[in-house]
This record gives sequence, structure tokens and C-alpha cells, in this order.
Amino acid sequence: MDLPEADTRRGGAPAEELVRELERPTARTGDGFDTFDLTVDLVVAPDLTSWQWKDEDEYAHVRRLGIVTDTGHQAVDSARDQAFAMIEERSGPFADAAAWSAWRWNPVWPAPHLPRPTTAPQRVAPTDG
Repeated sequence: MDLPEADTRRGGAPAEELVRELERPTARTGDGFDTFDLTVDLVVAPDLTSWQWKDEDEYAHVRRLGIVTDTGHQAVDSARDQAFAMIEERSGPFADAAAWSAWRWNPVWPAPHLPRPTTAPQRVAPTDG
């Protein structure tokens, strides 16, 4: 499972928490990017002293629906273990928690834009991989 960069989710306000979203690895397509959020997030205090899982009820629901299969669930469990190890070791995105806590969006930065699709997107059912 991909563990994207920490997300302050507060715009220009100080980060009250670091959020690690569990999602399938992002795939580049001809029209942009394909992403798949697995609904469960790891919320970590900026000083890395506490954490909690967010939206586990939603994750359980997508498991019941078969959207996340047993194979996918094993990958999620592995990603959880990796995240805990990085918190304990203060490595990966948790290597410099103070820098993430101090990060602010610069309001003069332009909003990014993807090019318009050249063909109609095809919907493909997600697969665990």
C-alpha cells in the first residue's frame, strides 16, 4: 500500500495532526492519475506520541462489500505495520515531524491543473495488486 505524504488538512493553519491515508499506489493514465482511497487513515499527533485509526467503520464496510479483498486486507495490515515502524523509528515521513507541523501552504502558489482529457475515461473495476 502506498503511504502518501502527511496531510495537514488545515489550509494555512498550524497542523494539529499528521494524517496518513492508506490508498492503493497511484497509477499514471493517459488522462491523469488513477487513485483509490482505502477509507482508513492513520492520525498521528505532531510530536508522534499518540496515534489513532480514523474511519475503521468505513473500512470494515468496504471489506464486507468485497471492495477490499482478503489479499488487499493483508496489504493494508502490512502497511499499518510499516507505518508503526516508521513512527517508532522516526523514519520516512515521520523523520522530521517538527517540519511537517510547521508547514504552511503559501497562498501565492498557483493551484495545479491537469490537462483536459483527450478521450473519454474508461471505468475499470479496482483490483488488489
